[in-house]
Amino acid sequence: MVKNRGESSYSERKKILEPLDEVGLKGFHLKTWLVSGMGFFTDAYDLFIIGMVIAMLAGPWGLTKFQEGLLGSTSLIAAVFGALIFGKLLDVYGRKAIYGIELIILIAGAVLSALSTNINQLMLWRFVLGIGIGGDYATSAIIMSEYSNRKDRGKLVSMVFSMQSLGLLVGPLITMGLLSTSLSIGMDWRILLLLGAIPPLFVIYYRRKIAETPRFALGVNGDVHTARQTVMTLTDTETIPKVDGKNVAIKQSPWMLLTNIRYLLLVIGTALSWFLLDWAFYGNSISSSAIMASVAGKGASLYTTALYTFIIFAVFAFPGYWIATALMDKIGRKFIQVLGFLVMGISYMMLAFIPAIMSSIIPFMAVYGISYFFIEFGPNVTTFVYPSEVFPVNVRGIGDGMAAGAGKFGAFLGTLLFPVLLIMIHLNGLFAFLGIISLIGVVETIILLPEPKHKSLEEASGEHLLEQPSEILNMEDELS
Repeated sequence: MVKNRGESSYSERKKILEPLDEVGLKGFHLKTWLVSGMGFFTDAYDLFIIGMVIAMLAGPWGLTKFQEGLLGSTSLIAAVFGALIFGKLLDVYGRKAIYGIELIILIAGAVLSALSTNINQLMLWRFVLGIGIGGDYATSAIIMSEYSNRKDRGKLVSMVFSMQSLGLLVGPLITMGLLSTSLSIGMDWRILLLLGAIPPLFVIYYRRKIAETPRFALGVNGDVHTARQTVMTLTDTETIPKVDGKNVAIKQSPWMLLTNIRYLLLVIGTALSWFLLDWAFYGNSISSSAIMASVAGKGASLYTTALYTFIIFAVFAFPGYWIATALMDKIGRKFIQVLGFLVMGISYMMLAFIPAIMSSIIPFMAVYGISYFFIEFGPNVTTFVYPSEVFPVNVRGIGDGMAAGAGKFGAFLGTLLFPVLLIMIHLNGLFAFLGIISLIGVVETIILLPEPKHKSLEEASGEHLLEQPSEILNMEDELS
């Protein structure tokens, strides 16, 4: 029967991958995290530092509100394309062949952005930068996920993303340091952009040397020898059963993401979650200087708004990332995401409809800070983890790329429209809108997303179902 053949193929892959699933934390996990995480430190720095740069350039370059929004969002719309392109390349050419190329593009964009002489040049090179950043979202999540063990996968993938927290802190710190020197504003913003090219230089070599993940080698290439050798080396396993390489690769077409109801709902669920989250998160973060200036008053200096931003990131956002990381495999992705969206929605509604909070910087920062904590101890981390787990290995790249691309499109809209909406509906109306977005996130997470906690990557992605006849697969979908 075809069903038995499918189960045999799945069990053959499982025999080889089981030591990787069951091994404890090893040195290769730490190395993969550092090599992947350094990219996310840089991604965060490069994406969010533009808010400070815009504040420095608005006067000297005579930027309109629309130009400010466009400059702040250019890298984000580019990241949509970067995530989709690199996601597809990962599935076609493999993880090893692609990893590191995204950082080369990122470095070029950062250096050339710092050398720009007008807004058109700066937007062009920020677009190039965004291609690299979008590519990093797809590649790093998948490589960490595919190398992780079953018990710690959520924590390890979250650790990669949580390096973003350091990038959030470093940006305002460097800004305050530069503003305290005798350097001109014209030099300050160039240094801020140029520094974004330095961290990736230290990990390009290691990314290019990383071994192909055993899961891709098996599930896509059918390369039993490479997969066995890699698993044996990484896990110190002396013997792994030999299997039939002719019947080990997944044969399903990538179109199954759109034609099979199970995976279509997962595409919608992961993409919509990330879209809603990034609209709120990036609109807030990149425009944090404008938000702080609105509450603190027009007389607030660049240094003051940078200081307020740093306090929010250090006191609220930073611990949120790492608490989510610590609890990801204990309480699960779904619970953390639902709770985060819910508290975000409540916090934004309080900011919108309780005038006393908006009238003073201290109560504002308390409630605004709580929203930031639950962004991080919530959907900002989980939306990164989910797509790296719930799609089969042969379409994991494009599945993750579509989710990340949707997120960055939400970030693009939120950042582009923020300065305009701030004028049209004011800060109160803007927070009411963000509250509605967050509450939608609660509902769609509950309805559309499963809980992959403690499952092997093959079980979480339903790979065993792919090798059954289509009628059996559809029945499984209806029951799941």
